[in-house]
Amino acid sequence: MKTKKWGIAFFGLLALALLLPAQENNDFYDNEPFADLPLGTIEVAGEVAQAGKVDLATLPLRMVMVREARMENGKPVFVGSYVFQGYSLFDILRERAVKKKNEEEFRSIIDLFIAIENKKGEKVLFSWGEIFYPTAPHRVLVAIKAARIVPSQTKEQWPLPTVGRIVAANDLISERNLDDPVRITVLSSPLSFSVEKGKSPLFSASVRIVDHSREAGMIIRLPEGVPLLTLPSVFYGRGKGFHGIAYFEGAPLHTVLKNIYPLDAPNLKRGYLVLAGEDGYRAAFSASEIFNRNDNGEFLFCDRDDKDGGRFSIYPGPDFFSDRAVKALKEVHFLTLD
Repeated sequence: MKTKKWGIAFFGLLALALLLPAQENNDFYDNEPFADLPLGTIEVAGEVAQAGKVDLATLPLRMVMVREARMENGKPVFVGSYVFQGYSLFDILRERAVKKKNEEEFRSIIDLFIAIENKKGEKVLFSWGEIFYPTAPHRVLVAIKAARIVPSQTKEQWPLPTVGRIVAANDLISERNLDDPVRITVLSSPLSFSVEKGKSPLFSASVRIVDHSREAGMIIRLPEGVPLLTLPSVFYGRGKGFHGIAYFEGAPLHTVLKNIYPLDAPNLKRGYLVLAGEDGYRAAFSASEIFNRNDNGEFLFCDRDDKDGGRFSIYPGPDFFSDRAVKALKEVHFLTLD
């Protein structure tokens, strides 16, 4: 009787094994072949000292995994799941010295952003900070290879891209995935603020909200009903280094601002924000890195009350460096790349 049961179990396991794909190692992302994505010439332009064509052959090949969704009729629709190989925007721009138009007013690079254009003239936008400051870099690629991540049971075959593309691996809705990129342009914020370095005491009682030059509101307290988060941090600046180990409490910035900024496809692609403090210190953020993340990384809107650097400040949770932590926040500007 035991022999019969053993035989039934053996053939059951054999049948199950025949249904499942061969898994030779612990990597779930190498079971499908890569398809080449043809890519033309790409140039770097804008506020850099060395504009011109990019020699991709000299750069290391990076890899990201993406669950891709797009907006259709105002709702997100799943497209497919892929592994992409390609060249990181970090690597492409790392040797291009910045030559800012507004350097005399504000020397820091944290108000820069990066516009990427394709053959059709379509554009997407990234902040300089989300390329060079995050704890996890190399998440934006110029992809030249793609492979499906096929579910072992359903075996669904997602449609593969057919050309080289920009892949924004941290985006929840993949509106910044752009086919046939041809130009990468570095730009500084178009806004000007009076700078008073070392201002003391540093304080702003309210935050002015401006939507494309239109007054959109004023924040004088944290919105009611918004849950607060407490995030630990080894706070470290690019210039002054270690600032201490601290806990930052605040409301997720996207929840504070979500009723002001519609999350439609154009804003996810080309929208950005400039946040400025009472002393003229400012930082640029893409709309997608604040409102459209898939890694649960949070920028916090913190209420420091009457402390120096208050009343409100920004804690940049996803960043390695603390430089985009704007204190005594005075203005938030919503803008869109033309």
